[in-house]
Amino acid sequence: MATTSTTGSTLLQPLSNAVQLPIDQVNFVVGQLSALLAAVWFRTYLHSSKTSSFIRHVVATLLGLYLALFCFGWYALHFLVQSGISYCILIGLGEEAMHNPMMIITQKITSLAYEIHDGMFRKEEELTPSQRYLAVRRMPSLLEYLSYTCNFMGILAGPLCSYKDYITFIEGRSHHVAQSDKNGKEQPHCAEAEPSPNVAVTQKLLVCGLSLLVHLTVSSFFPVEHNVDEDFQASASWPTKVVYLYVSLLAARPKYYFAWTLADAINNAAGFGFRGYDENGEARWDLISNLRIQQIEMSTSFKMFLDNWNIQTALWLKRVCYERATLSPTIQTFVLSAIWHGVYPGYYLTFLTGVLMTLAARAMRSNFRHHFTGTPQLKLLYDVATWAATQVAVSYTVVPFVLLSVKPSLAFYSSWYYCLHIAGILVLLLLPVKKTPRGKTTHENVQLSRSKKFDETENSSGRNSFSATDSVCSQNREAASRRPSLHQ
Repeated sequence: MATTSTTGSTLLQPLSNAVQLPIDQVNFVVGQLSALLAAVWFRTYLHSSKTSSFIRHVVATLLGLYLALFCFGWYALHFLVQSGISYCILIGLGEEAMHNPMMIITQKITSLAYEIHDGMFRKEEELTPSQRYLAVRRMPSLLEYLSYTCNFMGILAGPLCSYKDYITFIEGRSHHVAQSDKNGKEQPHCAEAEPSPNVAVTQKLLVCGLSLLVHLTVSSFFPVEHNVDEDFQASASWPTKVVYLYVSLLAARPKYYFAWTLADAINNAAGFGFRGYDENGEARWDLISNLRIQQIEMSTSFKMFLDNWNIQTALWLKRVCYERATLSPTIQTFVLSAIWHGVYPGYYLTFLTGVLMTLAARAMRSNFRHHFTGTPQLKLLYDVATWAATQVAVSYTVVPFVLLSVKPSLAFYSSWYYCLHIAGILVLLLLPVKKTPRGKTTHENVQLSRSKKFDETENSSGRNSFSATDSVCSQNREAASRRPSLHQ
């Protein structure tokens, strides 16, 4: 029988027993599927063209609080009390205290705090282009604040979005928002009709179904814990250990693919997540997407993996820590990430190891990559070698994140003789490190908001284009008149 340990509803306990999954996981999945249906209803019957922003805020908040109560029971009060106290402090202490991150313990609240600080207490010339775009120029009302933090679309699994993007969605201005050309000048959005998210939602639900199937059928055959099994460590050859490490961590990822892709689909179904058009005039629904599976699995650098995994959290860390830190921003960012994730020692081992791997990979890339760009054959050789090295390094780094405890985590690293730790330290000691100004480095993540192309440089995968060209705008205007289905 599946576990009955939960503070949330036990209404689905018979289903939990039938599928042999913990009741809290069953509640989560059912809650997210209910949110998906609610999102379709929200977009259909409470569209911004049919009702006011006030009603949309109220309904989004109440549905969100109900889902939290269903899944977490009285524990949901913790989130509500935390949000309420934070808002009272913001109002009671005055807006000047808004930028103090010590009182804020969640992504949305810290993001909003810095966005208000940037919008109300910093000079325009001090802001980066992204900070200027995201800056909030007035204090949100209590209803707007609760709707942003507690709405039904993101209360269970996110993803994080900026306050400005959320308010734009609620007020029905998502598809009218201005886009930027490559020179940074705003131009009116080229589409006249609101695009339908139906295709994007369907595609993401298919990814969810496949990810869930893989998780339920394959993942159990390759447990990460087997990496620290004494018999396995004693008898397995080194090639076997390396292959199993990679396969076991590969098999652990589909549950994250399922949860994050479903959360993205829920927001899209409600009409939230539109980010303009690509070069072919196709609508893009990845404004708040949290991962890119193909880029993750084909990553040829540690940075490329991080840029495509848990994207919104990476952007949050960049905006509230990396861009604002005055000393060792990489180390501070990894430490903040560990603290934010929780108290398990495995988190700290993973993120401290991640600092070393990131710095070492950066040094290797800057010193060797240019030697392999001369011919397509050399480039292919480099890509294959760096793909293999990246996948092993990432798997090695995140084992403690999965194991959580200190003893098995150190047992795993000991069985590998801390070889990648030693290699990383040697790389940093022996290879010169080329320093680049923050904000101008080629390693900088360029996952941007809907209407701004803040950098001309893209990720090493080179797969994103965030602003439509004038010719595409013209095509979209013509296509809009021929595609009435976009109003669906």
